[in-house]
Amino acid sequence: MDLGTIGVWSLAFTHGDRAEARDAAAELEELGYGSVWLGGSPGGNPRGDLVTAAEVLAATGRVTVVPGCVSIWERPPERLAAAYHALPQRQRSRLLVGLGVSHADFVGRYRAPYHALRSYLDALDAATPPLPSHARIIGAHGPQMTRLAAAGAAGVHPYLVDPAHTAWARSVLGDGPLLAVEQTVIPYTGAEAARAAARTMLAPYLRLRNYRTAWLRGGFTAEDLDGGGSDRLIDALFAWGDPDRIAARLAEHRRAGADHVAVQVVTGTPGTFARRAWRDLAPELVTA
Repeated sequence: MDLGTIGVWSLAFTHGDRAEARDAAAELEELGYGSVWLGGSPGGNPRGDLVTAAEVLAATGRVTVVPGCVSIWERPPERLAAAYHALPQRQRSRLLVGLGVSHADFVGRYRAPYHALRSYLDALDAATPPLPSHARIIGAHGPQMTRLAAAGAAGVHPYLVDPAHTAWARSVLGDGPLLAVEQTVIPYTGAEAARAAARTMLAPYLRLRNYRTAWLRGGFTAEDLDGGGSDRLIDALFAWGDPDRIAARLAEHRRAGADHVAVQVVTGTPGTFARRAWRDLAPELVTA
């Protein structure tokens, strides 16, 4: 599965206009990005995950398409495997299915997430035909889930993490498994405006136990997580500034062991296609 070095992660593909999603994906391919990530919100996606993926795959010819993440609680594994195999082989060869355990805040039957995910992967293996391990990636942050991703999937897709986490994840994965990190980008050069936009985006995640645990494990303090997030937390999790500065952060992730960086551009209204920013950043990022 060839993701290239840099891709684009956007909620707009699952929350925005479907016709523009197809057009925007085709443009991203022309700009040289290696993948299109169909962003998922903490509470789930309003459209079917592989339905959207099929539309984006049909509109493109080279990029890898990644719905991330399909909640294991919402889609029975045998149905997900059947939906995957219902696609033409030429599309499946560019499809990487992102899986995640979501959050207790959104799933009433949320229990023992590690064991639930392990059972889900086993069921995907047992499906007829199976959804192959090389065609799935796990959205995870902790050590148990990261090791499970190395054993039962192509690799791991951490979200809202800094380069220090990337280095830690690579040390847990070892050589071989895919490490595809998400990096949120604020294309503002002023610190005050950039950090304000970052705090708006971060607000719902600061309430979620899984993310808080991961940040605390990574060396941040409870004080860093208060008040919308300290400047230290914001500057670690978000890349802001001009294209050169943003490209430098992506290079940090690569040096820390990331195979691929999925760039999420935040410019204001959630779920909008940040097409101008994608164009402006492409000359720096797709060669980074």
